[in-house]
Amino acid sequence: MASVVTDGREHRIPVREQVAADLIVRYLERIGVDYVFGVPGGAIEPLFDALARSARRGGPRVVVARHETGAAFMAEGYARQTGRLGVCCATTGPGSTNMVTGVASAHDNHVALLAITGQTPLATFGKGAFQESSCTGINTVGIYANCTRYNSLVSHQDQLEQKLVSAIMTAVHAPSGPAHLSIPLDVLRGPVRGQAPSYDLESLLRPREFVDEPALAALAEEIGRAHRPVFVIGDECHEAAAAILDLAMLLDAPVVTTPDGKGLVSPWHPLFRGVIGFAGHAEAHATLQDPRVDLVVAVGTDLSEWSTGGWDGEAILTSHLVHVEYTASNLTRSPMARLHVAGSFDRIFASLIERFETDAGRRRRDRHLARARENLRTGERAFRFDDEAAFGRPSTPITPQYLMNCLARAFPPSTKYFADTGNSVAWVTHYLEPPDRRIAGPRSIGGGVFRACVKFASMGWAIGVAVGCSLAYRDGPVVCVTGDGSVLMSGQELTVAVEHGLPLVFVILNDSALGMVKHGQRLGGAERIGYRLPAVDFAAIAQAMGACGYRVSTPAEFEALDIEAICRHRGPTVLDVRVDGEQVPPMGTRMKVLRDSR
Repeated sequence: MASVVTDGREHRIPVREQVAADLIVRYLERIGVDYVFGVPGGAIEPLFDALARSARRGGPRVVVARHETGAAFMAEGYARQTGRLGVCCATTGPGSTNMVTGVASAHDNHVALLAITGQTPLATFGKGAFQESSCTGINTVGIYANCTRYNSLVSHQDQLEQKLVSAIMTAVHAPSGPAHLSIPLDVLRGPVRGQAPSYDLESLLRPREFVDEPALAALAEEIGRAHRPVFVIGDECHEAAAAILDLAMLLDAPVVTTPDGKGLVSPWHPLFRGVIGFAGHAEAHATLQDPRVDLVVAVGTDLSEWSTGGWDGEAILTSHLVHVEYTASNLTRSPMARLHVAGSFDRIFASLIERFETDAGRRRRDRHLARARENLRTGERAFRFDDEAAFGRPSTPITPQYLMNCLARAFPPSTKYFADTGNSVAWVTHYLEPPDRRIAGPRSIGGGVFRACVKFASMGWAIGVAVGCSLAYRDGPVVCVTGDGSVLMSGQELTVAVEHGLPLVFVILNDSALGMVKHGQRLGGAERIGYRLPAVDFAAIAQAMGACGYRVSTPAEFEALDIEAICRHRGPTVLDVRVDGEQVPPMGTRMKVLRDSR
C-alpha cells in the first residue's frame, strides 16, 4: 500500500505489482531506448501493456509494424541511426517466425538488436496449444539459434533479469548483433522482486577500449616505409572515418570505400577515388592495382564478396594488405594479409596521426582541404563514373543513372539515403553522390549519408530501415530508393510512416520487373523466366494509404517536383519513377562470381 494525502487527509491505495514485462521496459528506459517495434498478439500482450504504461510516463513506446520482419528492419534502422539498442518483438508461433528474416539481417550487418518473442504458458508446452512454438512444437528458440549471438528461453521470473542483461550486453559488445529472448505468457505476467533494475546496465554497456599495441607499432612502421599507401574505409568505421581521412591527407594517400562504407567520405574530396567491390568504380579498382601501391590499409570491413569485388586477389586480397579491425572475427577473412591490427579505431588512428603530423604533413593536409572546398564549389569530382554520359542524359524514359544525378542535386545535404536490394542498390552505389559538405570533421553515430544491406540483402530491407531511421533522425529528410518488387513485398510499412507523420521519401524505380533477376539472366545466359511484374501505379496506392504520391515519367516531370515542399511535408511521399528497364546495372562483379561457380 502507498499513502496519498488529499484535502488534508491520508488515504491508503494499493500499488500495482510490477510484472516481468515492466522490468524489461524499465531496463530499456535506463539505456535510452525510445521505441519498441513489433506486432501485438495474445502471448506478447503483457509487454504491450507495459509499453502503454511506459508511454504515459514518457518512457519507451511501441511502434506497430504491419509485418514482423518490418518490425525488425525498423529496429535495425533505429539502431543504425542512434547507436542505441534496437528492440523488436513478436507473438508466439508465426509472429516469431515472421521476424526471423529481419533478425538474420541484423546478424549479418552486426547491428545490436534485442528480439523478444512470446510463448504460450509453460503449463501448455507439449499439449498442442494455439500457436505453440516451444521445444515440443515449432521450436522458435531452435530457429533463432543460427541468427543470434544470444538465444534463450526464460522459463521463470527469477531468470529474467540475469538473462535480459546478458542478452543486451551480448548484443551491444563486439561483435555486435541480435540477441533473442523467448518468454512464455505466464512468465511475462509474473511478479518480480523490487521496482527498479538491480544492475547498472549503462556502465556494463560502455565501449571496450583496447589496442593491440605491438601490432599498432608494426602498422606505424609499415606506413612509414610505404611509398604509395591506399586506405580502404568500410562500414564499421563510423566515427573514425574523419580520423582515417585526416591521416590519409597527412600522407597524401588515396582513399576508397567499400559499398557499405559509401557516404563516409565526401565525393568532393580530392583523395577519394570511389567505391570498390559490387557496383563500384573502375577508377577505385585501378587505384588499388596501381603498381606503385605497396600498402593497402583496409579498416572496418569484413572483406565479403560485395566489399572485395568477388574476393579480388589482385586488387585488395594481396600481400600488400593490412587489415585493421575492432571486430576480431572479421580478421579470419584476411589470412593473406601482411598484418592484422585489432583495436579501437579512434585510439589507433589518433596514435598514427600524432606520429605522422609533421610540418610537411600539415601542409599537405591544408592543400587537400583547400582543393576539397574548391571542388565543392565547382562540383568537380576526383573520380569518374563508368558511364558519365548516361549520368547527365535527360532522356525519356528516365535512365536510372540520370535519376541518381537528379536526386543528388535536388535533395539537401542533410538527406539520409537508403538503397534496397536489387537494381536499386547497384544504381545508388555507383551513381548517387550526395553533395555532402562535410569535407572533414566528426561524423554522427549514424555514419555517412548512405546505407545499404549488402550482406544478407533482403528485398524490402530499406523500406523498414528507413522508417526506423526517420523516427530518430529529424535533421533532414530520409530517402529510400527501392524497386517495384521490394514495394510489392513490403510496401505496407508505408502506412507506419503515414501514422507517425515521418518526412520520408520513397523513390520507386518502377520497371515492371525484378530487374536484377532479369539482367542477371540475360548476362549469364540463363532462361528468361520469373522476372516480369505487373504494371502498378504506386502513386495511386500511396494516396490511398494517406501519403502523397507522384508519378514521374519524364525528366521534365521530375524537374517540376517541388522538392523543398516535399521535404517540409510532415508525412511520407512516394515518387513512382518509370525508369528505363533496359539500362544494365553495374553488376559485373556479381556476374563474375556466378560464372565462376559453374
